[in-house]
Amino acid sequence: MSLDPSSETPGGQTRSGLDRALDAVAFVCKLTTGVGLVVLTVIFGWLVFGRYVLNATPTWVEQVSLLLVMVITFLGAAVGIHENTHLGVSYFREIAPPMVRKVFTVVSHVALMVFGGVMMWHSIILTRFKWDSLIPLIHIPEGIRAIPIAVAGGLIMAFSIGHLIRAARGVEAEISLTD
Repeated sequence: MSLDPSSETPGGQTRSGLDRALDAVAFVCKLTTGVGLVVLTVIFGWLVFGRYVLNATPTWVEQVSLLLVMVITFLGAAVGIHENTHLGVSYFREIAPPMVRKVFTVVSHVALMVFGGVMMWHSIILTRFKWDSLIPLIHIPEGIRAIPIAVAGGLIMAFSIGHLIRAARGVEAEISLTD
């Protein structure tokens, strides 16, 4: 995906400001997950070095890596919704006539939007519930673990709404945003 200011899709249709804003949000998510993967690799390298060379295992690595995995996984899943690379059974949609295909696509994004909203709402509740407990070894609130889930739920909602708006405008929903 590029942040090219071009306002046209590969199909020649105009991209809205919302499309470009959602592209930018997805880019930031990708950047965050990429940095998270690099940090995860570095801290595991430190874990191995500390354990086998220094004979002093850094105990904080496990807890920090669990937090990073949450961020990487959930932001990556939200970007998958934006780029239409999420796991889905598309066989029936692909063989359906164009009008039925559009209905399947809209129903899919409505379901994803509802799922993202439920995910966001319940993870906010979980964050508040667990905020007074501390994560062992790193001494930060346990509720921080649920924040990436809430953010991803909100992003899934936003990206699904973006797809629904594009479908209402008549822009093909299956356009790959990575071209």
